[in-house]
Amino acid sequence: MKILVVCSNGRVGQEVVKESLKRGLDVTGLARSDNKSEVTQFIKKDLMDLTKDDIKDFDVLVDAFGVWDEKDLPLHISTLNHLADIVANTEKRLLVVGGAGSLYIDESHTKQVQDLSDFPDAFKPLAYNMGLALEELRKRDDVNWTYISPAADFQADGERTGSYILGGEEYFTNSDGESIISYSDYAIAMVDEIENNKHNKERISVVRK
Repeated sequence: MKILVVCSNGRVGQEVVKESLKRGLDVTGLARSDNKSEVTQFIKKDLMDLTKDDIKDFDVLVDAFGVWDEKDLPLHISTLNHLADIVANTEKRLLVVGGAGSLYIDESHTKQVQDLSDFPDAFKPLAYNMGLALEELRKRDDVNWTYISPAADFQADGERTGSYILGGEEYFTNSDGESIISYSDYAIAMVDEIENNKHNKERISVVRK
């Protein structure tokens, strides 16, 4: 199995690379600037310039794209659409580093975390655009996708505990009432899904155990 981590220079991308290498997996990084991750196989290219031919030898693509400037936020939609287009109608899998704002807080799935009155205003545009990207992905019957939402408190420098709790579409907390996970524990969940392929065309979520 050959894995391509798209945007491998980002902090989540770097953790996915690191976890993949720990397990002896065949992983390649991709970014538009020089390699900053631990990967030795690397493609320097903008993801929007990726073609079907570029990815023909890969079995799994990990979309670790992320931007935070408000003017750039629609790129979450256009970049995910592009990656979906180039894997469409193949056996290739597309795993997406998602967001927590679109997790549901009711069983009827009518209200999301981002709709809560205490959801920080600063994160609403990001959550909105990432949520739209997910909705576009849900419409695809021609893509083998898995969207993995982190906990609400997604910590770049958080502790690596080596374990996590797997959830689905609804927001949940651990036994301490926390919705928290580190980038490194999130990467463990991502690579577990890469290896086990248990949630095709599903959104799943993870929190620290």
